[in-house]
Amino acid sequence: MDTSALLDLCRAQGLKLGTAESCTGGMVGAWLTEVPGSSDVFDRGFITYSNAAKQDMLGVQKATLDTYGAVSEQVAAEMAVGALARSQADITVSITGIAGPGGSEHKPEGRVCFGLAHGDIIHVETQEFGALGRDKVRAAAAKHALMLLTQGAEARSVQA
Repeated sequence: MDTSALLDLCRAQGLKLGTAESCTGGMVGAWLTEVPGSSDVFDRGFITYSNAAKQDMLGVQKATLDTYGAVSEQVAAEMAVGALARSQADITVSITGIAGPGGSEHKPEGRVCFGLAHGDIIHVETQEFGALGRDKVRAAAAKHALMLLTQGAEARSVQA
């Protein structure tokens, strides 16, 4: 994923980005900030690995966590919306998943849920990366999140 192209697209539109990461532990934010000058586009990242952090930092509801679990589209949506509300970002992406090792019959290793929030639009999706190993699942999830941010920025340019 070309982070420079994403940053240039956002820069041209005056858009700020934000992240809310769980299983990737800040990887998306790290990749974005590897690019010199990214501070004019990347506002902030929230690393909310624990359920308490998701609640405290992003406003994820305890009832949502209790009902659906941390690895769910419902939590991913609340994470993305919470990051949008608690930042200066115009577009936020959230990531919550099971990088491994392990998982369960209902939530297998490699399942990652994503949220994308911009304006009044909230998009959620789940990707099944499979039991690739922790490092590969995390990298695949981070790459997918960058693709979602790019799609969100492109959608914003069409709306403008």
